[in-house]
Amino acid sequence: MDNMMMFLSPEMLRNRYQIYAQMRSMQPVMHLEDYGLWLAFGYDDVKYILSDYTNFSSDYSRMGTTGGNLAQAQIQQTAGGNLGTSLISTDPPRHRQLRDLVSRAFTPRAVANLEARIVRLTHQMLDAVIAQGEIDLIGDLAYPLPVVVISEMLGVPPEDRDQFKRWSDLVVASADNFLPGDTISAADLADQVEANHQMQAYFHRILQERRAAPQDDLVSGLIAAEIDGQKLSEDDILAFCMLLLVAGNVTTTNLIGNGVLALLEHPEESARLAAHPELWPAAIEEVLRYQSPVQAMFRIAARDSELGGQKVREGDRMLAWIGSANRDEKKFPEPDRFDIGRDPNPHIAFGFGIHYCLGAPLARLEARLVLPIIFDRLTGLQRKDHEPLEITKGIILHGVTSLPLVFAPGEPKVIEK
Repeated sequence: MDNMMMFLSPEMLRNRYQIYAQMRSMQPVMHLEDYGLWLAFGYDDVKYILSDYTNFSSDYSRMGTTGGNLAQAQIQQTAGGNLGTSLISTDPPRHRQLRDLVSRAFTPRAVANLEARIVRLTHQMLDAVIAQGEIDLIGDLAYPLPVVVISEMLGVPPEDRDQFKRWSDLVVASADNFLPGDTISAADLADQVEANHQMQAYFHRILQERRAAPQDDLVSGLIAAEIDGQKLSEDDILAFCMLLLVAGNVTTTNLIGNGVLALLEHPEESARLAAHPELWPAAIEEVLRYQSPVQAMFRIAARDSELGGQKVREGDRMLAWIGSANRDEKKFPEPDRFDIGRDPNPHIAFGFGIHYCLGAPLARLEARLVLPIIFDRLTGLQRKDHEPLEITKGIILHGVTSLPLVFAPGEPKVIEK
């Protein structure tokens, strides 16, 4: 099998941690010369790529199309206007300016104020299934809850939320287009491009409505954000809304799903949590390390440099495997052991350096509130069957598309509004 396609194969997705361990042992820095692509698996190398923006750029416009495919050129042409202003695809000083402005609206206080709403939503979604004793954790809770939270932050009306899932799935899948070679069909490419256009048009309309009549939501806050006379452009705001739509809900979906699955697979740790609920914050950090919702990040070599004793050329593509770094035995004792009391736990599940995930506090808050409620209310929670679970597509995110569970039927819980 072609080396690059091996890392996109279903076998890779199902057995990723065994493959990571083999690569860290045999070839922690791998150069696929025919593709101009580097793969880094060790903690130190991954952290270096993510943090050193002078050598490894997030500006995808540097990628060009040399050695690439039509998908890459077309994605850049159609999405480039907004992609170029996104937090995840810019370098300093532009990145610093964008982050400072966005932070004026997306504040820790704004996130903390969501706590009561997240708790209420969680109970409402569990109330809908608790009498029947069955739940698809992803479809019934882990996906819809963060979508509702993000939608309400952006001021998106409830009737439009279902469209979010299709857009999110297509945008996440489009990340594989960064890889060289033919990794996408013409039909899938057309769907991704159309989804991008639809999202831009949708948020453009929301933006125009908020300019005419500001509301108490994030979009209005982004419009008003200003530092030293500088404000966010319309493209800047559109790019952040699209980024938050995807990163703000898909990542949290996987964090909640991975957390429940890890605890069900390690009943001794689940029992430990029941006896010591003060360990929940540490348990969530261990889920982030052990089953990282984001498995890899891309960079472009900004100039000739060195990685793992090998020469990297300007323009080469870099794939930093976060999921492997978080299982590196050189950094984490017994890395394949799920330990909710692990301390220290210097995982890099949310990235590192200037691109450290701006939404990390929101993802942590949702997991910290939702997971204890699930295990408190769903007595005797377990897998419905032992059928293999379908893994999410693509190399970036790691989770399951469905997680059928059963539990002892219970009573709805009345939550004051």
